[in-house]
Amino acid sequence: MKPEISKIFAALLLCGMAAGAQAAGDVVIAVASTLTTTDPYDANDTLSQAIAKTFYQGLFGFDKDMKLIPVLAESQSVSADGLTYTIKLKTGIKFHDGTPFNAEAVKVNFDRVTNPENKLKRYNLYKNIAKTEAVDATTVRFTLKERFSPFINSLAHPSGVIISPTALAKYGNKGIAQNPVGTGPFKFVDWKTTDYLKAAKWEGYWRKGYPKVDSITWRPVVDSNTRVAVMQTNEAHFAYPMPPEMVETLAKKASLEITSSPSIVQRYLAMNVLQKPFVNPKVRHALNYAINKDALNKVAFAGYAIPAEGVVPQGVEYSIKLGPWPYDPAKARALLKEAGYPNGFETTLWSAYNHTTAQKVIQFAQQQLAQVGIKAQIQALEAGQRVERVESAQDPATAPVRMYYTGWSSSTGEADWALRPLLASESWPPKMYNMSYYKNEKVDANIAKALNTTDKAEKARLYTEAQELIWKDAPWVFLSTERLISVRARNLSGFHVMPDGSYEFNELELK
Repeated sequence: MKPEISKIFAALLLCGMAAGAQAAGDVVIAVASTLTTTDPYDANDTLSQAIAKTFYQGLFGFDKDMKLIPVLAESQSVSADGLTYTIKLKTGIKFHDGTPFNAEAVKVNFDRVTNPENKLKRYNLYKNIAKTEAVDATTVRFTLKERFSPFINSLAHPSGVIISPTALAKYGNKGIAQNPVGTGPFKFVDWKTTDYLKAAKWEGYWRKGYPKVDSITWRPVVDSNTRVAVMQTNEAHFAYPMPPEMVETLAKKASLEITSSPSIVQRYLAMNVLQKPFVNPKVRHALNYAINKDALNKVAFAGYAIPAEGVVPQGVEYSIKLGPWPYDPAKARALLKEAGYPNGFETTLWSAYNHTTAQKVIQFAQQQLAQVGIKAQIQALEAGQRVERVESAQDPATAPVRMYYTGWSSSTGEADWALRPLLASESWPPKMYNMSYYKNEKVDANIAKALNTTDKAEKARLYTEAQELIWKDAPWVFLSTERLISVRARNLSGFHVMPDGSYEFNELELK
C-alpha cells in the first residue's frame, strides 16, 4: 500500500471507530507498521513481539526499564558447571483455552523452537538448549549444550513465551500464528492484517484484578501525520513512534502528554558484503564517510537522535564507544576512486519500514550518496515485502538485498543479542537478521567464547575486540541511536515504551 493511500485508508478506518475509542475500557494503540505474525517465536520485528505480550507471557520478562523480573517462573537455580538451569513455576495458572500451565507446557514450547525442522526465526536464540525436561508439574529443567551466560536473559526475551500446548496441537506449527492462545491478560478476538488486531479482557487471568481495561485494539497507522491526527482527534489513546517535528504541535493539546526517552534502538544501513561493490571494504568505509549523521538526525528525527557511537548502543551491557564516523565526502570520493569506482555506482536501497520517518531517512541517504557519485534507487518495503525479499531469502548468492535501512534493539539487554543475530555468520537469512551477510571468523569466535564464559572481565574483553573488528570492517553504515517519542492520552496510564522499542503494559488503565 502506498503511503498516501495508507494515510487516507487509516484516517477513514479510525474515524469509523472513534466512538469505540471513547468507550470505557476500550484502549486503542496506534502503531507504525502492520504485524508480521502473532507467533513471537517466528518474528524478527520488535513490534510483532511486543504486541504478542497481549496474549502471551514467558517464564521471565522485563519491566518498563528493562530490569529482569520473574513472570510465570517462581524461582531459578543453576548448576555449578553452568549447564543446568532448574526453574520452579507458579501454580494455579491456566491458558485461555482452559489448559493448565505446567512444566509439560514449557517443555512443549521449547522442544518446538529448538527443533530446526520447524524453521522458526528464534531458533538461533534457543538452539543451545540440549534438553528440556518436565521434572514434575511445577519444575522444569533446561540442560544446555555448552555454558551460555545470558540464558535467563534469553528466557526473558519477548519471544520466549509459553503457548498453550492444546492450541499448538490444534492449529499446528504455522496455524498458531493466526490463533494465539496464552496465559496473558487478553484473549484473542480478531486480526485483520492491515486494519487492526483486537483482544478482549480475559476473565480467568491469574493476576487478580487485572487487566484493568475491557479490551485493547492495535491499529497500524503507517503514515506519521495520520498517527498525529488520530491522537489529536482522540481516536487513539497512545501512539508510537511519533514524528519528532510534530512534538511542539502535539504538546499544545492539553489532553495529550509527550514522552521522549533514551533508547537502545540502533539504526543503520546494512550492505550486502557478498556482492559488488560492497565486497570491497573501501566502498563500505566511503559510505560511512558520505552521510552526515548530524544532519540526518535533524532532517529525519528533528534532533531526537544521536549519531551512532558504536556497533552496540550505550545502555546495552558490554557496549563500547568507537565513533561516530565523521562526515567527510572528500574522503568518501577518494576511497571510491581507490576501490575502482571513480564515478560512483548504481545500487538499490530498501527500507524495512514504510512509515514517514523511515522514508525521510532513505531519501536523505539517497541525496547524500548522490553527492559522491552513488545513485541509489530507494523503496520503502511493506511488512510482507520485507519478509519475502529480505528475511526469507534462502540462497545468499542470489539474495536481492543490496543496501537495507533497518534497526535493532537488544531485547535481552546484553551485547550477545546486539551482535549474534546481526553480525554472526550463523545468522544469515533466513535464520536470523544478518542482512549484510557479514562473516569474520574472529568475530564469530569471540561471540561464541563470550557466551561460554561466566568471567565478566573476559566477556568484556571478547565483546570489545569483536566490536572493534566490526567497526573496522564496516558491514553497516552506522547511522543513529534514537530517542523514543510517544504520545498518550492523559486518561491512559500504565502503557510504556521500553528502551528497546518494545511495550510494557501490565498496569494498563483508562481513567
